[in-house]
Amino acid sequence: MSDFVNGFWSVYVALIVLVSVVGCGVFLWVQSKAKVAASPTGEVQTVGHVWDETLEEYNNPLPRWWSWMFYITVIFALGYLVMFPGLGAYQGQLNWSSRGEYESEMTTAEQKYGPIFAKFQGQDLKALAADPEAHKMGERLFLTYCSQCHGSDARGAKGFPDLTNDDWQWGGEPDQIETTIMDGRQTAMPSHAHLGDEAIKDLANYVRSLSSLQHDAERAARGKEAFTTAGCVACHGPDAKGMFAVGAPNLTDGIWLYGSSEATIIETITHGRTNKMPSHKDFLGQNKVHLLAAYVYSLSHSGAGGQ
Repeated sequence: MSDFVNGFWSVYVALIVLVSVVGCGVFLWVQSKAKVAASPTGEVQTVGHVWDETLEEYNNPLPRWWSWMFYITVIFALGYLVMFPGLGAYQGQLNWSSRGEYESEMTTAEQKYGPIFAKFQGQDLKALAADPEAHKMGERLFLTYCSQCHGSDARGAKGFPDLTNDDWQWGGEPDQIETTIMDGRQTAMPSHAHLGDEAIKDLANYVRSLSSLQHDAERAARGKEAFTTAGCVACHGPDAKGMFAVGAPNLTDGIWLYGSSEATIIETITHGRTNKMPSHKDFLGQNKVHLLAAYVYSLSHSGAGGQ
């Protein structure tokens, strides 16, 4: 009800709920009082509906046990509405809420599991990456919170980086990885549609040449000049190896976030790209993020963790 600032809506919802529940009971009571007329021969009549040539519905009264079960459900519903939220803004006698239940469970979980995570917090992240117990805990955290985007094998997908290689947009040092998970990252490749189709195609061929992909040499030569004049060096650097400070990727290593085809690169240059890694600081907390960062670090370092 927090979305409705006018108190009228609370009353409106409460009335609908009460009328619906009480109405069910009243309807059942009225029907239980109705008399079923018998035929002159004393047999129960049908309701007059016929299906499949001979299938008829008899006009028998409801069984008493069924009626009483229905009455019990109505009484239970009214009791529930007294004790729990359900009538507009009324919170119920127990003052229960889903938010309160969640916070209570989180508090209980923190008291139970918090010390387990806390014992790893003071340890160096590289050393932690080689700890078998910490590695298993980090893996479970990864599968729960990170695999939806990066995959259960951490090899990513289009638009989601592969965490098992040593290619990083924001840096692959332990503190950089931990900062990425804690605070999140957001980057944008601006649109360069103003350059025109031909210049963009030249740039795409030059970018492909940096990774030794098939390209038009003449266009790549023109694209190399455009790479400087169009301002690409401001983010990717004069050597096109990127910059961690702005999350600009290395264009020379043959690793691609969105794809390496000429059409895909043209699309990227023309329309730009926007990507975001959400912050996990408030959701997971420092202790879990520390373990998670150690696990991610181990994925691209063969001497750490499970690799």
